[in-house]
Amino acid sequence: MLGEDKSGILLESGTNEIEVMEFTIQDSLYGINVAKVKEILVSAPVKPMPHSHPAVEGIFKPRDVVLTVVDLPKYLSRVECEKKPKDLFIVTEFNKMNIAFRVHSVVGISRISWKDIQKPDKTVSGGAEGVATGIAQCGKDLVTILDFEKIIAEIAPETTIQMSEIDQLGHRDRSDAAILVAEDSILLSKMIEEALHKSGYVNTKMFQNGQELWDYIDSLRDDKFLHEKASLIITDIEMPQMDGHHLVKRIKTDKNLMRIPTIIFSSLITEEMRVKGKELGADEQLSKPEIGHLVQVVDHLLASCKGV
Repeated sequence: MLGEDKSGILLESGTNEIEVMEFTIQDSLYGINVAKVKEILVSAPVKPMPHSHPAVEGIFKPRDVVLTVVDLPKYLSRVECEKKPKDLFIVTEFNKMNIAFRVHSVVGISRISWKDIQKPDKTVSGGAEGVATGIAQCGKDLVTILDFEKIIAEIAPETTIQMSEIDQLGHRDRSDAAILVAEDSILLSKMIEEALHKSGYVNTKMFQNGQELWDYIDSLRDDKFLHEKASLIITDIEMPQMDGHHLVKRIKTDKNLMRIPTIIFSSLITEEMRVKGKELGADEQLSKPEIGHLVQVVDHLLASCKGV
């Protein structure tokens, strides 16, 4: 089990650092945010499930909990890979789900700055194309950080943002409130923007990471129309260059910007992370993929700013 190893970073606030667990598949080095890792288990027999996605190996029950196992080597290579007794299961926790991923070995944990993680370009090769959320320099090694949310969204589309939640909100009036969104996933960025537009919030600006959003809002700090140009901010946590926690910290400790309502919208919202976000001054924190709830919170915060 990972145990208390990840507690240190959770107790700190806005350091713009990440702990990356490095693991191998074949001879390639990959990484996952330690905050997503619940425990590491030795691989065990798995019960296949009929009519499941080809990368879903099946289910197993390590104690009293049934977990879905994703064959990560098969998902990335699109071919069957030999399963070995020394394979490991990385049990993850995000989006309020627990899922195990088969890997070949775990190398260790590196603590680095988000500034040391670069967004990969569109030429990332092989089956990992589109699921690399960043390339990290961990010591002498280059580590590919995988987008586990996108992997699960492909395997089980019903677990990601559902536009039907917006339809259930009923008729919506158009709003010109300026909403700034920091989200590094191209897929989720498009879905969030579409959901906001569909709910009436048509004045949106999308940013690929916290640094880009910060640079923009920093340029507005002395603008007399600041709050018309930045009515509300929505930010993910995991992003290259500047993460959402560091972004919130900078906003909420700046006398010119601190009144802008700021929502953390992330797959990492656990009770521990909720405490951290509250310490940083986030006005609200929501777990993906609750897009309908997000819109309702946006409604509430904007109405509060108007004194309604």
